[in-house]
Parts: sequence; structure tokens; C-alpha cells
Amino acid sequence: MTADRRKVPFVKLTGAGNDFILIDNRSHRLSLAPQTIAWLCDRHFGVGADGVLLVEQGDQPGRTLMRYFNCDGTEAESCGNGARCFARFLAHQGFGNSLCFDTKAGPIEATVDAEGVSVKLPAPQEVELHRFISTAHGPLEVHFVKTGVPHLVVFVRDLESVPIRERGAELRHHPAWSPAGANVNFVQVTGSSSIGVRTYERGVEDETLACGTGVAASALVAYLVKQLAPPIEVTVKSRSILRVEFAPGEPLPGQVVLRGPAEVVFSGEVELRDPTL
Repeated sequence: MTADRRKVPFVKLTGAGNDFILIDNRSHRLSLAPQTIAWLCDRHFGVGADGVLLVEQGDQPGRTLMRYFNCDGTEAESCGNGARCFARFLAHQGFGNSLCFDTKAGPIEATVDAEGVSVKLPAPQEVELHRFISTAHGPLEVHFVKTGVPHLVVFVRDLESVPIRERGAELRHHPAWSPAGANVNFVQVTGSSSIGVRTYERGVEDETLACGTGVAASALVAYLVKQLAPPIEVTVKSRSILRVEFAPGEPLPGQVVLRGPAEVVFSGEVELRDPTL
């Protein structure tokens, strides 16, 4: 094998349909370029995934760091479903079922059992409710919250009739949140403690089957704006159900727990053309 080609072990995981390629990089031997990450995530020419998770050494002895990259190669501070898949991998590796690991958005505690994985997400920040913005379809009421990463929440009457790609792309790039932009969640209230959510993800630039931090943001805004009672069950595009738990608080709930399925799909090796570029 030539010096610029290297076989790298990986694990493919899915959290409610949100899928990831996980690479153990605790040796810090890999420095993946954005184009390499985009190629890995390509569903026709690579392994195929919504994003890449890297396992690295944390700053403290014995702690691990989760790094998350969108499928366009950009790095994000955190990822809810990615964190749940990360915890599932660590449990498989013998780290135990009660875990704590670091992300660029702060530490995350996780619990793994036979029925699913729960993660404690960072407390919500930068909440802005009832903001009206101009769109191609006229004025629109949106809500903003940061649950590790920035999210917009838009309530709709019929989730299935929303043109997610068109409306999602417009709002994701709206000048009100430039230059970074935001993820966009369309939410339909389905009960006193239940909602349906479809998410257009920043960095994926398309709808995904699920988005953990988007589910958490949507549930929080549903509590604040629509007075839904926690815990809130959230049905996502994949038809999986995630559960968002938090204690009501003023002005905002504190600790948010996201619970749902997270499984290993398969493992293998991928030959990187040049993992250092």
C-alpha cells in the first residue's frame, strides 16, 4: 500500500435514523480534511452518513472528547443523536453504561441500557421567542434557541405538507442569523405532551431523518409557547420516537435529557486516499 493510502477502521451507527461514521482517533493520527469527510459521508461514493464522529482524548486523564463533523466537512459544537451514538460506542468498548465525555459545547453525561441511550444536553441558551421575519411567503413567526447548536422552530398545522427543502433552505440562510445560519425545525403539535418534528440541518443542507438537538429545541419551545407538559414525546421523520425530559423552570428549564434508540449498524475498514489532507 502506498504511503498516501491507508485503511482506517470505522463503525457505522444510527440514532433514530440519524446516521454517523465513527472513527476512533485517540491516537491523534488522523487529521481529516473537509473533502475527505464529505467523501466518507457520500451515500454513492463513500460509506454514507449524515456526519462523522471522532473519538479523541479529552483534556483530563481518562476522559474522551467527541468531535462532530457535518457531511459537508464543517465541524459543529455538538450533536444530540451523535452524542447518543457516541455513548453507545463507548459502552461497547467497555467504558461502562454511565458515561461522561467532552464536546466543544461542554461535557455530556450519558446513560446506556438495552432500550436506548439518554444524554444530558447543555442548558438552553439565547432563547428568542415570537420573532417575525420576512420570507418569500410573507411574514413568518419563528422561535430561536441554542441547544448546543443554533435552532429555529416554526409551528405548522400539517407537517407532511411543508416543502422542507425549499422552506428549510430559505430559513437556514436567512440574514437574521447570518453568517453562521441555523438549523430549521418544523413542528406540529399532536397532543398535550407530543409533537412531530421535521428538520432541515445546517451542514447537511437537507432534511435528515432525525436531529437530536433539534428535537430538544422543538420540545423546549413547545413547552414555552404552546404550554405542552414534559416529558414530551417527539416523532421524527424516520417515525422513531424520542423523549425529551426536563423540569419546568423560570424563565427556562435547566437540564434537558434526550432519550431514544442508538445502535451499531456495522463496522469495517475504509481506504482513505490521503487522511492528512
